[in-house]
Amino acid sequence: MANSFQNEPIKNFVPFFDLLKQLIRVPSVTGAEHSFLLYLKRELEEIGISTQYYDGLLVASGNNPKNGMLSAHIDRHGVICTGPDEFQFAAFLAKNQSDLKGNSLSEQTYQLIASRYINQQVQAYEPYSGLYLGIGKIVDVYIDKRVDNLFFKIDGLSHLLPGTPVAFSDKLKKQDDLISAQLDNVISAAIIIYLYQNGYQGTAFFTAQEEAGKSWRYVYEWFKKNELNTDELLVLDTSPFDTRAEADAMQIVLRNQDANAKFKSVILKQLKQYCRKNKIDFICKDKFIQEKNKIRKEKGQEPLTLGSTELGRIVKESKGLIQGTTLQIPTTGYHTVEETASIKSVKTVINILSDFYINNKIEKKV
Repeated sequence: MANSFQNEPIKNFVPFFDLLKQLIRVPSVTGAEHSFLLYLKRELEEIGISTQYYDGLLVASGNNPKNGMLSAHIDRHGVICTGPDEFQFAAFLAKNQSDLKGNSLSEQTYQLIASRYINQQVQAYEPYSGLYLGIGKIVDVYIDKRVDNLFFKIDGLSHLLPGTPVAFSDKLKKQDDLISAQLDNVISAAIIIYLYQNGYQGTAFFTAQEEAGKSWRYVYEWFKKNELNTDELLVLDTSPFDTRAEADAMQIVLRNQDANAKFKSVILKQLKQYCRKNKIDFICKDKFIQEKNKIRKEKGQEPLTLGSTELGRIVKESKGLIQGTTLQIPTTGYHTVEETASIKSVKTVINILSDFYINNKIEKKV
C-alpha cells in the first residue's frame, strides 16, 4: 500500500493519537475481549487487510505476510460480576487461580495498586456486542485471602448478571510530553493498526488473556496448526518502571530473556544495532533487573523476578522453534488508568517499526 510517509520517517503523528483515543474508549477486559477484537477486525478490513478470527486470537495479513510478524495482547485489566452485587478482578478469574501462591510478580503488583482503584469510574458492557450496560464507581477494593482475589465494591451496578465484564472508564490524557491512560496494551494495538494504515504488509497477531498468562497459547497453536516456525516474532508491549526518572532514562526497552527462556533472534541484534546507530537510548530489561537485584541482595531484600512474557512462554513451549524478541515502551503507573509514557518513546517505536518493515532500511537476513 503506497502512502505519503513511505521511504521517510513518519512525522505527522496526529492520526495515530486520534486512533489511540478511539481504541482506548472501546472496553476489552481480560476474558471479555470479543467486542474489541471485532472492532480491530473492522478497522483492518476497511483498509484492505485480511483477517482471521480464532478463539482468543485475531490474525491480520497484508500482501507480504512474511515481511514481519508482530504480536500484541489486547486485553486490559477490569472487573467481572460474579454474583449479586459482587465483583472480582478479571485477570485472576481468567487465570483460574491456579498459580496464586502469594509470591508471583503479578500478585505483588496487584496488592500494591489495589488502593489506586478507589473512586474509579467503571462501565459495564455486554461481552459479545460491546453494548453499554451502565456506569458505576468503585468505592472499595480489598484482597479476600479465602479466594485469593481482589474484590471490588461498586456503586451503581447492582443490576448486573454474573459474567458481565466491567471496564475502567478511560480516555487518553496529554500533559507536556507525556500521555496517560490504561496503555497496557491498547497502545501496541494502535501502533500495529497505524503501521498497516501507512504501508505495513506483514502479519500481526492480536491476542487475548495475556494478563491471565494465557495469550501465548493462542499464538503457539496458530504456528503449530500452520506448521510454521520463525525466529522473527516481535512482541510489542509496555514495560513498567517505578519512577519517571527511571522510565525517562531510555526511549525503548528490549529483552535478552525472561524467566522462561533466552531470546535468540536476528531481530534482537538488528534492534540493538539500529538503536546504537541512531543514538536511541535503550536498556535490556533483564539486565536492568539483574542490576537491581545486586542492590537488593546487599540490603537483604528478596530478588525481583525476570518476569514471564508471552514470548518467553512461546519460546519455551516450542523448544526454541519459535523465537523472536520484545520491543516495549517504558511506562509508570502500571496496570492503572494513569499508566504514563513519553510521546518521544511512542514516536521512536513507530519510526523503528516503519524503518524495519515499511521503508526497508534494515538489511534482512537471507
